Amino acid sequence: MQTELDFQQLLQALGDGVIVCDAAGAITFWNAAATRIFGFTESEAIGQSLDMIVPQRQRQRHWDGYYKTMATGQTRYGNDVLRVPAIHKDDKPLSIAFTVALLHAPNGEVSSIVALVRDETERWGEERKLRARLAQLETAQA
Repeated sequence: MQTELDFQQLLQALGDGVIVCDAAGAITFWNAAATRIFGFTESEAIGQSLDMIVPQRQRQRHWDGYYKTMATGQTRYGNDVLRVPAIHKDDKPLSIAFTVALLHAPNGEVSSIVALVRDETERWGEERKLRARLAQLETAQA
């Protein structure tokens, strides 16, 4: 039996953030998990640039890659999970992991990019502490 999915409900119910941006980099979709991760409400995010969550020092690199992907229709990341810094509405630093997918217009051109985002700030902090402790133990052994 085929059941019709309510994709809007599905995207809002996901635990990971879903962010869709148009060719110019304006946010066109922002789900509830994106609000939980970044602090911006859907109404605050829609129509805005990704600069609201991309740290200043990362922006040039981000936009260079973004526009290249839009122009070529290809991303060098494929299905790779990307781990990058981000910023919360209250300016606290975040560590996020995400995958991207390209959406195409009927003429075949890339029309949008979708990012599926997970907040890994806590995990990243724990990993840093473990690496520091390991380095400390290795130094003590030497």
